[in-house]
Amino acid sequence: MIFIVVKHPVKPQYAEHFEELVEPFTSATRAEPGTICFDWYRSVEDPELYLLVEAFRDAEAGMAHVESEHFRQAIAALPAWLKEVPEIVHVEVPGEGWSRMSEIEVVP
Repeated sequence: MIFIVVKHPVKPQYAEHFEELVEPFTSATRAEPGTICFDWYRSVEDPELYLLVEAFRDAEAGMAHVESEHFRQAIAALPAWLKEVPEIVHVEVPGEGWSRMSEIEVVP
């Protein structure tokens, strides 16, 4: 599995509506067959910082994502909305998706 987290520092004038701006990119990526997750989170400490958590089945699915038209469109549009270049963590991890957290047991 390819696991990626990206910090997107958004310009103040776009912060309130950033998720709407990236919605076409989000929807198209979630529809890709190799996408495990593609979720945006807004920082509670910095309202101008959005985190993107994304995971893809394997390197092939990740490459298909990067080569997609919606990815190219997002890469062209994002610089106008961002105040800095995003920071990224990109790793390949064993497995095919999310695992259960072993430290917690839910009691019915």
